[in-house]
Amino acid sequence: MTTLTAREHAEVDAANASGRRPVVLVHGLWLLASSWAPWRTHFESAGYAVVAAEWPDDPTDVAAGRAHPEAFAGKSVGQITDHVADVVRGLHRRPVVIGHSFGGLITQKIAGMGLASAAVAIDPGPIKGVFQLPISSLRAAFPVLGNPLNYRRQVMLSPAQFRFAFANAVDADEADRLYEQFPVPGSGIPLFQAAFANFRPGGQTAADTRNPDRGPLLVISGEKDNTVPHAIALATFEKQRRNPGITEFHEVPGRGHSLVIDSGWREVADVALEFAQRSVGGSDRP
Repeated sequence: MTTLTAREHAEVDAANASGRRPVVLVHGLWLLASSWAPWRTHFESAGYAVVAAEWPDDPTDVAAGRAHPEAFAGKSVGQITDHVADVVRGLHRRPVVIGHSFGGLITQKIAGMGLASAAVAIDPGPIKGVFQLPISSLRAAFPVLGNPLNYRRQVMLSPAQFRFAFANAVDADEADRLYEQFPVPGSGIPLFQAAFANFRPGGQTAADTRNPDRGPLLVISGEKDNTVPHAIALATFEKQRRNPGITEFHEVPGRGHSLVIDSGWREVADVALEFAQRSVGGSDRP
């Protein structure tokens, strides 16, 4: 666990000492691990031991992230996956892994490596082999993809860009509050890797969807998501359902890409929690 931060080490150690079933939460682009705070409380109250994974070199909080945007530049899907895999391998029991957006892509890669007991991919970034690319998804990614020089840079969304990409399904007041509280600059590399994955062999966005040790997988889609629209989420499900394990799809009506951080987060967390309980049992026994 050489790449883990002090906080991640402490959470992994606490999860191992507790004997409870662990849940690993994986954030997406433009967010930090702290964005999972309500989910942590929710899953801990259900008896799980929660570890919120970071991305390599993530600042400690939003203020630090905005003050030092350069910390986010140059982080690839492969580097992020390796870091999250280190977190998961430090646990004594295979965890339930839950990820949002690019965290949902990483979650599928971790599951494909056979490291998860179950997995939930929420509005997941497209893994290699998902070909759908709706106009709204291109528009949401344009602040990064619109300039090739952004490949190794970090990009901060403007309030208007955040409104379209994340907060289109909430009212203007809530969108403003979310923008003040959550987004940080995001690495450009993952978006370029996902956008061009199907035009070249190999690639870091590929996930092993056939591995029989993948475990049960749930794909959750927000009906009104502009960044990962229904077409991408459904295509992800269709690709994953070829796996011999349980694969399910759930669409949350009226929700956008902010569905894990906005005022309706509990509805989504309950769907993920119910799937975890049904797929791998309760929290206290292997």
